[in-house]
Amino acid sequence: METIYALATARGRAGVSVIRISGPLAHDTAFLLTGRALPKPRQAALRRILHKGELLDEGLLLLFGADASFTGEDVVELQLHGSVAVVSAVLRALSEMPGLRMAEAGEFTRRALENGRLDLSQVEGLADLIDAETEEQRRQAQRVLSGYVGKTVEGWRQNMLRAAALLEATIDFVDEDVPVDVTPEVSGLLSRMLVEMRAQVAGSAMAERIRDGFEVAIIGAPNVGKSTLLNALAGRDAAITSEIAGTTRDVIEVRMELAGLPVTLLDTAGIRDTADSVEAIGISRAIERAQQADLRLVILDDAADDIPVALKDGDIVVLGKADIYPDRPHRQISGRTGLGMDMLVRDIGQILSQRSAGASGLIRERHRIAVSQAIEALELAQAEVKLGADRIELAAEHIRQAMRALDVLIGRIGVEDVLGEIFSSFCIGK
Repeated sequence: METIYALATARGRAGVSVIRISGPLAHDTAFLLTGRALPKPRQAALRRILHKGELLDEGLLLLFGADASFTGEDVVELQLHGSVAVVSAVLRALSEMPGLRMAEAGEFTRRALENGRLDLSQVEGLADLIDAETEEQRRQAQRVLSGYVGKTVEGWRQNMLRAAALLEATIDFVDEDVPVDVTPEVSGLLSRMLVEMRAQVAGSAMAERIRDGFEVAIIGAPNVGKSTLLNALAGRDAAITSEIAGTTRDVIEVRMELAGLPVTLLDTAGIRDTADSVEAIGISRAIERAQQADLRLVILDDAADDIPVALKDGDIVVLGKADIYPDRPHRQISGRTGLGMDMLVRDIGQILSQRSAGASGLIRERHRIAVSQAIEALELAQAEVKLGADRIELAAEHIRQAMRALDVLIGRIGVEDVLGEIFSSFCIGK
């Protein structure tokens, strides 16, 4: 196993920069760089960093043994002054030492996976944590990184092993009198697992929404204040506003955080009958995106106006331009004065928060597919058990198929084709 090194903090000027070294030569490298006895593992020590007799910097040295490191290997961390020149000098010194090489993207985390420090779902949780922009994204990523998915899968796997063992015992002793009918226990185990798995799959869509973001479409006729509202929510001029109908021709997207959730607001073309072919395309796109969005915010000129799209549960309907027509009895908003904006933002946040409360630990499509395959296999096993003793062997095989699907989920088998994609999103020092 080669020893790797990399800058673990962001490039550029900083208060402190951290260089990480991992592998069998990590501790020897620390001794060569400092020329002094090494501190005990996990105890920081101030050391002068030297190379070929030249002082490169003075900083903190931290050592970790293979049994207590992130990668599962001997690890060294150098906490240096955050100078571009200092970091470059130390990295250059490391490059000249035999047996060391620069780490590839995500290689530290990949070694943690290979050495059993993390399972594949935890690796994905770590990637999501690094990319997290909102509070709910952070919480969800932390939950997965803590091992929630792996622990859940391990619980299912133990139940499957128990069910398979009971069935295989029946097969092994087919010519003898088996004193206990195992069918009730096996059926109970399968039923409980199926209930739990289906709940996880049902919540996977919301988990992906927290990870990738919700979409809220602002829709209505031309000149009802859609673009003005978008600009007010975004805090900048993201959309052109004009008294000329049909100004917005395409869908304008603004990403922001609401109630700790990632939300993309969609300003759409004003919906009306038009002979303008370009505007008609924009209106068609507006209706399509509005139908696909998680939530629709409909702005009307008058309470008697027709609602231009089919509403779904939770959609919000308001009257626009409350700054011009302040005395209408219906709920109103104004992007110019801010009237009704606080309540609108609160309501959108509450609706999306209520929906996200049902999110499961399956944060990626790969997770959902793996658990769905396990469900399908267990349903077949359940059906075989009900058909009687002569179908027990088929039931046991279906249970083994379910276990293989879950093993793929956490990275025990058959995941080489997804590793490249996962680790390509990591920085070099992670």
